[in-house]
Amino acid sequence: MSKTTRATQALQQAGIAFTVHAYDYDPNAERIGLQAAEAMEADPASVLKTLMVLVDNRPACVILPSDREVNLKKLAAALGGKAAQMMKPADAERITGYHVGGISPFGQKKRVPTVLEQSALDRGEVFMNGGQRGLQVRLDPRAAAAVLDATIARVV
Repeated sequence: MSKTTRATQALQQAGIAFTVHAYDYDPNAERIGLQAAEAMEADPASVLKTLMVLVDNRPACVILPSDREVNLKKLAAALGGKAAQMMKPADAERITGYHVGGISPFGQKKRVPTVLEQSALDRGEVFMNGGQRGLQVRLDPRAAAAVLDATIARVV
């Protein structure tokens, strides 16, 4: 597995400190983020999942703890929209350039509005997808929010 991806390159170019963590990805896992947390023996609240959504039919990205579910009404409101829905996997792959299970908020092909769940800022470090299945980056959530120009909001 390569530890250099568009995501890690984007973080390096932005000057963000991070460490790379590989784990055994299970393609049959019901919840990918929780499986990653278990495989890395990490607190599920510190392993953040990246979801691609449509807010008023426009693409957006939301990052939240792997043990929580996004509230689509709160998400839409955070981005000034009326309604949000999950993006179809094929569309998420086309827009991000990553495969489902390996979608990172960093280094996506097309930059889209991003929301980071506010509770992530309660932690000194979090894990986020590193741009391929079985690869996570650990970094300061505030640094991640800054490089992503993310909106911070309660979306769970």
